[in-house]
Amino acid sequence: MGAGSWGTAFAKVLGDAGTEVTMWARRPEIAETLATEHRNPTYLPDVPLAGISATADFRVALEGADVVVLAVPSQTLRANLETWKPAIGAESTLLSLAKGIETGTLMRMSEVVAEVTGAGADRIAVLSGPNLAREIAAGQPAASVVACTDTARAETLQHACATGYFRPYSNTDVVGCEIGGACKNVIALACGIAAGMGLGDNSAASLITRGLAEIIRLGVSLGANPVTLAGLAGIGDLVATCTSPLSRNRSFGHVLGAGGSMSAAQEATNGQVAEGVKSCTSIRALAGEHGVEMPLTTAVHRVCHEGLAVSDAVGQLLGRRIKPE
Repeated sequence: MGAGSWGTAFAKVLGDAGTEVTMWARRPEIAETLATEHRNPTYLPDVPLAGISATADFRVALEGADVVVLAVPSQTLRANLETWKPAIGAESTLLSLAKGIETGTLMRMSEVVAEVTGAGADRIAVLSGPNLAREIAAGQPAASVVACTDTARAETLQHACATGYFRPYSNTDVVGCEIGGACKNVIALACGIAAGMGLGDNSAASLITRGLAEIIRLGVSLGANPVTLAGLAGIGDLVATCTSPLSRNRSFGHVLGAGGSMSAAQEATNGQVAEGVKSCTSIRALAGEHGVEMPLTTAVHRVCHEGLAVSDAVGQLLGRRIKPE
């Protein structure tokens, strides 16, 4: 459900794994091209999607679906689910690909799914890891984590998306996977800002490491297992997103660090606002509710939403009280 870059790439993964796939696209013209030419004209247009069906009618897409893959942006998930809910099967597994914290409610995506659909935790799963869409669509080796409180359901999903180039691991720590996936976008913005300022690898490594410390603090406060955040859904996703030029969040931050405006950064990322720009505010608020200190997240929020100059943000971070690691 969703025909963006990651939804398209994951549909290819499922198809290559031998799973029957129907893609739902919001725009009828994209669905038509997917169905007739087996490619996505807007996202990853050079990636063949042989054997995959497509439709712009959500009822057609959801009819008889064993697994419903939710591949829309985090801030639109609730509204979409409200529309789709009547057509979702009572026993369908709901697999979220979205990485974010909902604005206002401060809910993780699995919590949004549960609230809107009424599905039990054993039916809701998340997928998270170092999964840059273009690399996976090209068949480059990658690993990921499928998390669900129901181990058997997680293992079923594993088999549905395991290919010669995509290796999924199972986990029961849904909270850890979701917090890692949401927070890494914010730290990637910070890394992009640093790169845009001309700072080097020491700075990037410091941001990634201290960013991970923030993520672990928040995750543990919400009940996550810190081991999850030391794995693919934590440090793995964080490294990929913070270092790759394919990362929209890093690219967005790079423009800001080089002196560009928010609108210039959005234009540089094909008119799309990076997920971390929206999530930094809700993650900061969630951390505040739980008494968790997240200075990097706060700095990114202030740069993106309060007009703080990037040079001042760096100065404030370096000027913080010296303390034990």
